[in-house]
Amino acid sequence: MGNKLLNKEVQNYIKANLNTDLHTLLLKKSPFPEVSMQEIVQQIKGKQVAERKFPFLLNEGIIFPPQLNLEQSSSEKTAIYKSGILTGSSFIDLTSGFGIDAYYLSENFDNITLVEQNSDLLSLVEHNWSILKRKAKFVNRKLEDFLKENREEFDVVYLDPARRDQNKNKVFLLEDLSPNILEIQEKLRSISKQVVIKLSPLIDLRYLISEVSNIFRIDIIALKNDVKEVVIFLSNEIPSEIVCNAVNLESGEPSFTFTIGEEEKAESEFSEPEKFIYIPNHSILKAGIFNLISKRCGLKKLHPNTHIYTSGEKKNDFPGRVFEMEVIDSKKIKKKEQYNIISKNYPLKPEEIKKKYGLKDGGEHYLIFTQSKKGKIILKSV
Repeated sequence: MGNKLLNKEVQNYIKANLNTDLHTLLLKKSPFPEVSMQEIVQQIKGKQVAERKFPFLLNEGIIFPPQLNLEQSSSEKTAIYKSGILTGSSFIDLTSGFGIDAYYLSENFDNITLVEQNSDLLSLVEHNWSILKRKAKFVNRKLEDFLKENREEFDVVYLDPARRDQNKNKVFLLEDLSPNILEIQEKLRSISKQVVIKLSPLIDLRYLISEVSNIFRIDIIALKNDVKEVVIFLSNEIPSEIVCNAVNLESGEPSFTFTIGEEEKAESEFSEPEKFIYIPNHSILKAGIFNLISKRCGLKKLHPNTHIYTSGEKKNDFPGRVFEMEVIDSKKIKKKEQYNIISKNYPLKPEEIKKKYGLKDGGEHYLIFTQSKKGKIILKSV
C-alpha cells in the first residue's frame, strides 16, 4: 500500500483534493487502478488532521493510518510537553500506535523500542520514521506477550492503553482498558525505575490513586483550556507524597503544582464580588483544588459551590481568566445586546439565559450568572 500511495501522480492528486468534499470524492472512481478512492481519502483525512494536530508530519512521503488511529494519537503539543520531562539512555513505548508520543518522548534517549501489535500500523510508523530520519527497534508483538519474554530493563517505560472496547465504545475504568494496567503494573515497575502512563482526561483522580500503586507524579494536561490527558508516573519505590501539576498549554497561564492532600488542609475565605473576578482553567477544575487555589493566590470564593474567586486588587499569574466586573441588576440588561455568557452554579444554562433576555452571543463583553453566599447575582465586565 505504501509504495503505491507514494507514487508521484497519486500524491499530486491527494494534494489537489485537500479541500474537496470527502463524501463527494468517495462516490467517484479512483483514477488509479492500483489505489482505491478509500485509500486516497484516508490520506487526505490524515493530512487534514496533521495540519491541526501534528504538523511535523506534513513532510513529503509520510503515510497516514485509518481515522481511529489518528483520533487516538496524542497531539504534537502535548507530546512535546511530555518530552521535556523524560530523559535517559533507553526508552520503550509498549503501545506505540501511530507513534506521535514515541517520536517526541524518545528525543532524549539513545536506544528506542516501539512495541505495536498491529503489523500494518507498525510498518507504516517504521516507514514514516525513516522519512523523518529517526531510528528505533520496531517490535510487532502483543504487549502481554512481549512482557512475558522480555529480559531487558529500560530507563523509561511508556504506554497509552486503548480506551475503547471490542465494539469501539469508549471505556474509562482502569480494568476495562487494553491492556489492563492493574494486572501488569507490578511487571512494568520491575523493568523500569519510571513508568509513564497516559490516561483519559475523564478519569477520577481519587479512584486512580486508590487503584494504582507507587504513583509519585500526576500531570493534568490541558491544551487551550481543553483537558486532553491525565498522565501518571510510577516508580518502583513507594513515594512519600504525590506531586500534581495542572498545566494549560498555549494559554500563557502558569502551571500550578501541589501535592495530593493539600486541598484537604486548605480553607477558603468568602466574599461578595469585589473589583476582580477569577475563573480557574479546566486543568485546575479537573484537579479539584478549589480551596487551595483560593489560599495560594490570596483570593476569596463567592460561594462554597461556586468555583469563582474575587479580589479588590488584581492578582497576576492566576491559572485562568481574570475579569474586571461589577454587579448589575437584571433590569439593566437590554434585549439584542451582545455578550459572552458564563453560567456557574446558576439554574439556567447560557442558551436559556440568551433566550430569556433576548441576547446575542459573542462580542467583547461578558455576563456571568452565578451565586454568592447572599444568593443569585449577575456580573458584567467593565
